[in-house]
This record gives sequence, C-alpha cells and structure tokens, in this order.
Amino acid sequence: SLHDLRLGTVFAVLKESGARRVLDLGCGEGKLLEMLLGDRQFSEVVGMDVSIVSLDRARRKLRLERLPPMVAERLTLLHGSLLYRDRRLDGYDAAAVVEVIEHLDAPRLAAFERTLFGHARPGMVVVTTPNREYNVLFTGMKGLRHRDHRFEWTRAEFSAWAERVASDHAYEVRLSPLGPEDETHGAPSQMAVFTRVAA
Repeated sequence: SLHDLRLGTVFAVLKESGARRVLDLGCGEGKLLEMLLGDRQFSEVVGMDVSIVSLDRARRKLRLERLPPMVAERLTLLHGSLLYRDRRLDGYDAAAVVEVIEHLDAPRLAAFERTLFGHARPGMVVVTTPNREYNVLFTGMKGLRHRDHRFEWTRAEFSAWAERVASDHAYEVRLSPLGPEDETHGAPSQMAVFTRVAA
C-alpha cells in the first residue's frame, strides 16, 4: 500500500542517516515506531501524538507489556502537541513527521515550524504530505483526500514552504516524490528531508 511504501521510504532515510535517537511526531498507531524498534541502530525511539486514543492503540499494537525489557526501554510514548515548545523533544538526531502537517490549520503551521525547527532542532527532519495534483487520478475524488485534512499542497507549494523553512532555520532541504509517479501529476505523496547546517 502507499502507506507502507511511505513508511518504508522514511525508515530507509532515517537508517541511512545514521540516526540513533529518533522522534516520530504524530506517531498515530505506531507503525513506524514498530519498524524503528525492530532495528537496533535506533537506541532511543520516541513517539508523540496529540491523540490519547492513538497512543493507546500504539501501546496495544506494539504489545508494550510483552516486549522484552531491552526493547521496551528504547521506547517512550508522549502525549503532546506539535504547536507548543516542548523541551522533551530537544536534542534528537532525527524526527519523522509523516502525513501530519496537512492536519494542522494553515495559520498554525508557523507554530509547528517554531516548535520543531526553531526550538527542538533535530539533526534531520523528514516531512511527508500528500501531493494535491495527484488527486485527479483517484476515481471520483472531489476536494481533499481525507475529511480531516485542512489543506493539501501542490509540488510547487510544498517546495516553496520547505525552502523557506530551511532558510529561516539554518537547514538544507532536498525534496523527492513518494510513490509511483505520473508524468503530469507527479507522485501521490511528497517528501522533504531537512538537514541541520552545522553552526
């Protein structure tokens, strides 16, 4: 599925970066957390979500109480919002923000940028979001892909946002398509990989 492909790609980027301490922000039900815990490179894995229900599902999915202590102690689940400064997020090698930003009200994006890129400042940030141009290829789709999406960006819009965030916060960024590409409309999803510029 597209979701699995997306997670697999994000996982590969995190792995290749050599990151050991990783945040999954907006972790939902924990699919990426499960992949990260399955690889010993990741010595500390933190999942954060604004939804208590999602965190409970993640706990069940990961069978937390049954995990071997050596695995369980690598995982922390946090209840929190990406819109407020949170010192618990400081000092990590990398953060994944997979299909999360489109659920934020557009005026709140600035707060998200400040929280993550201004305050927490992980070494790397991987952000994915739907590509609106691709929607015409989904049969019968009118409007946005999900009723909880507040916006969806074209490739140009995502690129402009990513370039601005990178230049505002001293990161470099590279963009890539996620999923099978259509010649005209691009891929269903898009990814930006931000790398902090050494001071």
